[in-house]
Amino acid sequence: MSYAIYIGPHLTRDGCGYLAGYGDEPSSHWLELAPRQEHPPGAEIEVGVTPQSAMPGIRSRIPQAPTTARHLRVDYSHYLGVPAPLTNGGLNEHGVAMRDVWSTSSERLRAMTPPDQRGLNYSDLARIVLERARSAREGVALIGRLIDEHGEATYGGNSHLIADAAEAWVVIEFAGAQKLWAAERVGPDGIRISRPGVIKQVPADFAEHPDFAGAPHLIEFAIDRGWYDPAAGPFDVNAVYGDGRGAWQGARWIADELAARAARPERIGLADVMWAVRTERLTGDSAGYGQVVPLPAEAHPDLRLIWHAPVGAIAAPFTPFLLGCDSIPPELGRHRYLTAGEDAAFIDAREGDPASTVSQRVEATRSAVVTFKRLLYLLAEHHELFLPEVTPVWEALERATSEQLATVVEQAQVLIAAGRAELARDLLTRFCDARALQALNLGEAMVASMDRRSRVLFGIRAEPGWRGPEQLW
Repeated sequence: MSYAIYIGPHLTRDGCGYLAGYGDEPSSHWLELAPRQEHPPGAEIEVGVTPQSAMPGIRSRIPQAPTTARHLRVDYSHYLGVPAPLTNGGLNEHGVAMRDVWSTSSERLRAMTPPDQRGLNYSDLARIVLERARSAREGVALIGRLIDEHGEATYGGNSHLIADAAEAWVVIEFAGAQKLWAAERVGPDGIRISRPGVIKQVPADFAEHPDFAGAPHLIEFAIDRGWYDPAAGPFDVNAVYGDGRGAWQGARWIADELAARAARPERIGLADVMWAVRTERLTGDSAGYGQVVPLPAEAHPDLRLIWHAPVGAIAAPFTPFLLGCDSIPPELGRHRYLTAGEDAAFIDAREGDPASTVSQRVEATRSAVVTFKRLLYLLAEHHELFLPEVTPVWEALERATSEQLATVVEQAQVLIAAGRAELARDLLTRFCDARALQALNLGEAMVASMDRRSRVLFGIRAEPGWRGPEQLW
């Protein structure tokens, strides 16, 4: 499960759209910086699921693109047995941002899914859009073409929210191995919340409609099966192919909150988007990280950025990472903590032992996820006392970082214009590293203080189970 937000550029203070959210998976999450790459003729990639997946299938190979774009993404290590590493969301050099959100297909479609299904899984589609798409609309067409040519290997139904500077698209891929998919456009005046991904009514002429797309047989298949009668009214995708529940309560609540903020004279700013990802009514332990992506109309590829929180943003600040960075600090990279399979692996594996996939030296660094997870559990346990302490600190740190970032970006622009892109990248890398490590240091100080005070005030609760703010999910 995941949570995604799109806010159109006509509703924001700075005139750029935003894509934001988080992933809900019980595994490790980390930032991955993928360089622009050229691939030889005939190159292929492996896609799909395995016989060990929750909904089994067979891996297959499809052609690789000649060139894949530089992009920054969040990867993770486990969900329903789909082969890792898995991609949840990110941003590419062309200004296309992507988020993955579950969308349960109907029981009758799930029952049709064969145990030897083949095709691209949801993570394959997300990664390939980041690698290849130059616009959100192109990303939609790419998903449709890949499903039509190779099929989709499902875990029960999924969706993607794809955005660029001008618009966003919700794309839903249905279970059943019938190559069914649907897409709906969200324009620059729109707000869209996916949890789950939902599309309701689709016009009969969707193939010619500028705001919709889908498999050619999207409606015909339902008619042939007796699932839909055109005389009964418009075709409701969620009712016919989905779970029929529509948007969840939390999604409706946050949509109303953001619409109210958009109606103010100052409209929606960066801090409002961060609040929508951070709010304790929606964000708890299941949120593996936080992400906010501004989508300006014009930006040098190296100056496109993601604001990233290593765990749910209720317990961690957002710090920026630009595509021009040369690397990601190892503290925010993949560690063994919560990584699937690492519980049985050894770094110093002997013959016959499973070997760790994490570098020994990287594992020796601090883990931002471990630190901020500790802070999450401490502040949530007695949130009435500790949450009001933490949130203002993160918000102040983000304001200061945003102000400094504006100066750093201006300096980088001067260097790029002077033909010194390598110096600009060094500047961006140093700045992003420093801000992320400053946040980590502050998080460690908070953990040390909060742990000591919590022991004195409340002791240590031994009973298992979550204690934290009430949530709407």
